[in-house]
Parts: sequence; structure tokens; C-alpha cells
Amino acid sequence: MIDVQRLRVWQAVVASGSVHAAARHLGYTPSTVSQHVKLLARETGLVLATRVGRGIEPTAAGLRLAEEGSEVISSLGRLDHVVSDLRDGRTDHLSIACFASVAQTWVPEVAERLRHELPGVVLEVSISEPHGGRGRRAPDLEVASEAPDEAGSTGAAFVRHDLGLDPFVVALPVGHRLASADEVRVAELADETWIDNVVYDSPTLRILVEACRAAGFQPQFAARCDDHQATLGLVAAGLGITGLPSLAAHRLPDGVVAVPLVDPVPQRRIVANQRHLTAHTRASAVALEALQQLATQVRE
Repeated sequence: MIDVQRLRVWQAVVASGSVHAAARHLGYTPSTVSQHVKLLARETGLVLATRVGRGIEPTAAGLRLAEEGSEVISSLGRLDHVVSDLRDGRTDHLSIACFASVAQTWVPEVAERLRHELPGVVLEVSISEPHGGRGRRAPDLEVASEAPDEAGSTGAAFVRHDLGLDPFVVALPVGHRLASADEVRVAELADETWIDNVVYDSPTLRILVEACRAAGFQPQFAARCDDHQATLGLVAAGLGITGLPSLAAHRLPDGVVAVPLVDPVPQRRIVANQRHLTAHTRASAVALEALQQLATQVRE
């Protein structure tokens, strides 16, 4: 069995670029680091590094071992987290993975419900990030968005709960010609300057672009920002307009108004994927019920 501490030391050598640098970062002597590396090479039967001048250079096998070892160390980090909770008397926890607008608008109310009904529960929230980092728990609930016409693809480890549809609005500066309208036809925005609030390909961006294409034009983006709140700040500054789900427009900065979009009505489906292994827990049930009730408010 591979010694985990030696694996950690080897990862430090690869990340630091040298034995001496790794020794400084870890608080070890260079000879101690070198000894860990030699023992790890003996354990694995691999050539981890080759001598280059007065230093070493990781081999392809050494780099692969350092990379693959991250998953093992992350798993041990999660186990450390569990042990810490048990030692401190915290025997229940809930991990939620979600996108930013859910974290800002729904998670505080979910947390309040949990605090009221299960005062000892430990809540962990991951926003727009994959789970698997050191100490991070696998999600008990994943809140995700998808296009309404997409076939849901929940993995075998989860049970899917449809929370409903979230229609889009257009965010406009207060002085915009359409700012006082009750609703805006998508075609009326064909000549506008747009600001992308996603940057990376996502269901939200695809839904908006498809709505524009259905109205006969391709949106022209003058700026891209990977945060919808920062994007709304750019709208307030007059750099352009943006289209986003109504949940993401829950908190508008001064100088911005949100108007519903029609013809067509772009909308996303919000789903909650509940992990089978923890679905029986009271924490998971309470959080799911809270999410379902909050989603009902969006539809009303």
C-alpha cells in the first residue's frame, strides 16, 4: 500500500518544482524530502524523476502519480472532515451544490429552515464548482438548470426532482427606451448591445441565444462577465443589456430594471438531484421540501 504522506511530499515536489523548494514549503529538510521520494519510488516500482543538472525533473509516470494521487488525498480530507464532526458531536450534515442565484436567493431560507428544525446540522454550500476538493463533501443535493426541451440526465446515484420553470427577463438601464414596458418582445432587442453574464457555454446562455435566433437575430456581445451580479453592474453603467433568469434578477442594483421577455418566452428548468445514499436523512428531506416551496413562489 502506498504511504499517503510520501505521496503528499511527492506532490509538493512536483508543485514546487524542486526538492529544496518543497522542503521550504513543507518545513522539512531537503534530505527528508529526498528520502520520502526514494521510498515512494521503491513502493511503487516507478521511476518518478530523472536527474537534470543539480536538480530533478519528474518523469511522465511521476507526473501521473502526483495527479492521480490528488483524488486519494481529497478522499482522505473528506474523511478527516467527517471524523472532526463526529469528534465535536456533529453527527449530521448536508452538502448542497448549486448555481449562484440559488445560493443567493434560496439557500439562506433553506439554512434557516434547517437551523429551526435541525439545530445541529452542518451545512456546506458549493457554488458553481465541482465537488472533490480537499475536505469537500460529495453533494447530498445538486440544484442545476437545463433547457426545457433537454432530456434530464440524472446519474444513477441521484433521484431527480423537477422544481419548475424560471422565465427570463431583460435587464435594462433605467433610462432605456423599453425600461417602462410591461414586457419586451425579444425581437425588439435585435439592435441592442448585449453583455454575456455566463462566459462559458451553459444551458442559460444557450436558452437565451436560441430565443434570439427564434426572433430572427444573433445577439452581439460587447462584454462577457462570469458573474451575473457583476454583469448587472455593467448594465447600470450603461455598457449594454443582458438577459437572465428571473431568479438571477432577484436583487437589482440601482439604475437597473428587469422586464419580462416574450415572443418567445425563454425559460430554464430547475431541478434538484437528491443523492440516494442520504435521501433518507431528515436534513436532506427538510432541504428538498424548502427548495420545492421556494420554487413554487417563482412560478406564482
